[in-house]
Amino acid sequence: MVYDCLIIDDEKLLADSTAEYFNLFGVKTAVAYCAYDCRKFFRENAAQLLLLDINLADGSGFALCKELRKTTQSPILFISARTSDDDKIIALSIGGDDYIQKPYSLGVLLAKVKAVLKRYGSSARFSDGHLYVDFDARQITVDGAAVKLTALEFKLLAYLMQNAGRVITKQELFEKVWADKLTGDGTLNVHIRKIREAIERNPGNPKYILTVWGNGYRFAGGKE
Repeated sequence: MVYDCLIIDDEKLLADSTAEYFNLFGVKTAVAYCAYDCRKFFRENAAQLLLLDINLADGSGFALCKELRKTTQSPILFISARTSDDDKIIALSIGGDDYIQKPYSLGVLLAKVKAVLKRYGSSARFSDGHLYVDFDARQITVDGAAVKLTALEFKLLAYLMQNAGRVITKQELFEKVWADKLTGDGTLNVHIRKIREAIERNPGNPKYILTVWGNGYRFAGGKE
């Protein structure tokens, strides 16, 4: 699933209240309380913007930023109660896009987040180290190598990915992707096979696009 914002902060009450506020005003937001949760999130989701605390229960936000920059170019805004100018310099030098001081005003932070999302456009991406998909640019790489799909195959993959974790019936795919209720199972099966051949490590034992027998398909994010 694609989110507007991911908050990575071990101050759970603050992170939850911020996410609740953002969601209330139309910024689709998820929360990760530590680096481990962040890595788990990106196995099957994407975020257009990250709010990252420097101090995490299981490591440094600086280290996590460096790690994330290997697979995503989404804006990263550091949020921290630390006031050292050195921290601000480090944050920007390792790939951070801004440094926001705690405590912050929810209204002011929301306005900044919306401004950054608008400035960077609506670009949404998925990346897990093996598979990278830029939905707006319609670009796919697997282990760093560009992959080509037809327009219809990309649309089918994008629909499954943006509904990650949910079983998508064949009828829904016919209606939402083809806009044609009369499309046959054989046509759909051929397209799914071609997508698997393009993105799966082992197309015969897929980890991304799973068949749910008698129902349809589910994008599992490579975690199964």
